[in-house]
Amino acid sequence: MTETTYRSIYQYDYARSPDQDVDQPVRHRVVVIGAGPVGLATAIDLAQRGQQVVLLDDSDRIGVGSRAICFSKRCLDVCDRLGVAGRMVEKGVTWQVGKVFLEAEQVYAFDLLPEDGHKNPAFINLQQYYLEGYLVDRANELDGLEIRWRNKVEGLSQNDDAVTLSIETPDGPYLLEAEYLVACDGARSSLRSIMGHDFVGQVFDDRFLIVDVKMNAEFPTERWFWFDPPFHKGQSTLLHKQPDDVWRIDFQLGRDANPEEEVKPENVMPRLRAMLGDVETEIEWVSVYTFQCKRMEQFVHGRVYFAGDAAHQVSPFGARGANSGLEDAQNLAWKLDAVLRGDAGTELLETYGVERELAADDNIGHSTRATDFISPKNAVSQTFRNATLKLAQHAPFAQKFVNSGRLSTPSVYENTPLCTADEDSFEGSARLNYPAPDAPLETAEGETTWLLDTLPTGFTALHVANGTRPNPPDGITLMNIGDGLIDATGLFSKRYDALPGTTYLIRPDQYVCARFRTFDPQALATAHRRALGEHSRGSDG
Repeated sequence: MTETTYRSIYQYDYARSPDQDVDQPVRHRVVVIGAGPVGLATAIDLAQRGQQVVLLDDSDRIGVGSRAICFSKRCLDVCDRLGVAGRMVEKGVTWQVGKVFLEAEQVYAFDLLPEDGHKNPAFINLQQYYLEGYLVDRANELDGLEIRWRNKVEGLSQNDDAVTLSIETPDGPYLLEAEYLVACDGARSSLRSIMGHDFVGQVFDDRFLIVDVKMNAEFPTERWFWFDPPFHKGQSTLLHKQPDDVWRIDFQLGRDANPEEEVKPENVMPRLRAMLGDVETEIEWVSVYTFQCKRMEQFVHGRVYFAGDAAHQVSPFGARGANSGLEDAQNLAWKLDAVLRGDAGTELLETYGVERELAADDNIGHSTRATDFISPKNAVSQTFRNATLKLAQHAPFAQKFVNSGRLSTPSVYENTPLCTADEDSFEGSARLNYPAPDAPLETAEGETTWLLDTLPTGFTALHVANGTRPNPPDGITLMNIGDGLIDATGLFSKRYDALPGTTYLIRPDQYVCARFRTFDPQALATAHRRALGEHSRGSDG
């Protein structure tokens, strides 16, 4: 990637650690590498669960360029648990409508959250440096979470008990041990290189120019995507609004573009003028990139767990990179916590790979299909693409074949070993292996709250009151809807098909892992054990 940076914020001080002043390496329960969104989210989640975490980063700053900007409702639900979603939504640009154009004509528009009754919006746009800054602020509030800036991992070895890290600092090298290591050090992961692992997948030839432009413009806060626009003939363009009057613009360049030349202001500005006219603009960040849709074959290597861009990469169309990485963090953190507490065996950690590798394949599939549609590889594909766009202007059924980037949706863990299959039928949107949908609730005092805000951090038996208050099995917290929390709007009942006595088992990452039409303590206990990695439904543990 070739890039020019016009903005950098948030710089932090290096501080010497007491671990550097002892003869033998100090052992920590969890060490996380990389203070980007995924590493910070993993460390915060663990610390909020009471675990001691050391977070290492080889830099002393964040915020070079906007990078990821588009954060989904699922991501905001995750960040709500981490204590930063409120700041994100307040600062971010909220949107849910997208429009697709062919040349100068609108093909169609779509609404990503047409129904009410959700705390968080469908998407917000927010520069990544703001999110990272909010996460660092949150991390610094937590006991048991230590961030060590300018601590670069230079070597790694592991045995059955721990991972040993060789770390370089401004004061020289030292050794550190971790019972578990989480590698979140980005697309150019040094941990991945040190361990000798690589990606498998596809690298696309087309080059794209990404520009963050500060300007006062009249465009609405929507996602606009043009195929073959009059200002950039034969290619595609994407427009998004960010906070601070900054706009993200992506120009498709083609395979033969020269990255070093394309990022020069004297070459960027004519493209902007052709699109925007005489609007006064200031370039904040510019980069040329190619699409990559690939991942590590395995995310789990002994006691080392790869997450985020260190484990998988997708094209930026569809906003699946950072959003997927934050889902990695949420999936892994509760499992590490359960193992460290002795509530589960290490086989639970293997399911991180099972579930998140499946999610990565799904994201890569969506991303690859979007890239193929945006950048046809031959004349036949180009003809199909153009015919589909023309048809979609008049025939709604054809719109589902138009692909300007299928926007990020929550991961679905089909075939996960942690799920208990249904024995009864259910309607609604609260489905097995999906995140529990949010819904407004009313407290006994008449105040409005949200279902996801009230869920405990551990396993929850979400029970629809039927005149009794049952006792949940050990390790599960009961949440009784209709007794203290009232479904005043009926949206909970609709989404959860909430007949009296219905009970959902919700994992600590807010995924539905079992559901029953009656409260059966034995069935709940068995489903709980299964969700902790004991895969035999009939096992007594």
